[in-house]
Amino acid sequence: MKQAGFPLGILLLFWVSYVTDFSLILLIKGAALSGTDTYQSLVNRTFGFPGYLLLSVLQFLYPFIAMISYNIITGDTLSKVFQRIPGVDPENLLIGRHLIIVLSTVVFTLPLSLYRDIAKLGKISLISTVLTTLILGIVVARVVSLGPHIPKTEDAWIFAKPNAVQAVGVMSFAFICHHNCFLVYGSLEEPTVAKWSHIIHVSTLISVFISILFATCGYLTFTGYTQGDLFENYCRNDDLVTFGRFCYGVTVILTYPIECFVTREVIANVFFGGNLSSVCHIIITVVIITVATLVSLLIDCLGIVLELNGVLCAAPLIFIIPSACYLKLSEEPRTHSDKIMSCVMLPIGAVVMAVGFVMAVTSPQDCSHGQEMFYCSPDNFSLTNISISHFQLTTQLSILNVSIFQ
Repeated sequence: MKQAGFPLGILLLFWVSYVTDFSLILLIKGAALSGTDTYQSLVNRTFGFPGYLLLSVLQFLYPFIAMISYNIITGDTLSKVFQRIPGVDPENLLIGRHLIIVLSTVVFTLPLSLYRDIAKLGKISLISTVLTTLILGIVVARVVSLGPHIPKTEDAWIFAKPNAVQAVGVMSFAFICHHNCFLVYGSLEEPTVAKWSHIIHVSTLISVFISILFATCGYLTFTGYTQGDLFENYCRNDDLVTFGRFCYGVTVILTYPIECFVTREVIANVFFGGNLSSVCHIIITVVIITVATLVSLLIDCLGIVLELNGVLCAAPLIFIIPSACYLKLSEEPRTHSDKIMSCVMLPIGAVVMAVGFVMAVTSPQDCSHGQEMFYCSPDNFSLTNISISHFQLTTQLSILNVSIFQ
């Protein structure tokens, strides 16, 4: 919303969700036409080894970078949770983001990632969904109690902003699940295109509803001060948000193994013919997670990671490759709705990739790097224990805002 402009951002969110829905179904249709059962084999059958190699690189990079972003979120989020424990020194290295990333990896994400069957993560995904609902409730509550006390930026409500393409990259990152859709499709008891279409329609509808609530409430609260990680905007002394941060960290930890499954599967398909021995399974999993952890220890700004992953990996996986495969495989007339939509998605995906990458590099998102936002200064007020009048608080914020940004 911050990058695109609030009204245009809402429209783009609906559009990206529709394209996601369409392309996920298009992939399974393409697989049915080609007689294949994986994304890699579909592209290999359609475009040969060069296409297969390109897809394998993208399918590896997207979840791998997602794993890095999840580690960043875990470290940033849970470090603020542990700082709120009574008697704990906020500067204590034992609650620093680096140690938290390492401990969460060793204790939780690595053991969960060692499963061989993705269906075993079904109950874990249910827990994540429940926690997401709790987090959403906290964000909604804070837009009411906190939003009126934070000054709005001058360009808060303009229709569109020049960084809209970057917003599409972030949205593509949020919605993409193409890299693991064949894993999920294969886990169905009776996989059919009709059943898959129903599941995708329902899942996408729920996802866009949740995304719009998060985006709207977050942006209404912080407008132009919104960070790439929304929880970076809230003050550390907010107990309700601290609980939300805890739920958020747990959700991310439980989502991490799904991405590891995909990266491991890509390596297994490219180098081991799709089959890994128990020893190779463990070694490859440990190596993938170790490298992702080391990289995440060196990066502390989530926004740029989301943008680059969105425009470089998510855009081709959502917009370009499913459309290209279907256009080459399908014998439907050119006026068929699926072919028309595919012809529209291809050039749009190319534009999002090229323009989005340039803008992400030249105009990166602002990042607080874990620092407390200016409106949380204890010298002025406590947002969780507001005892002064709305007028006084707004005046103080305005003065502070001017003094900082002059």
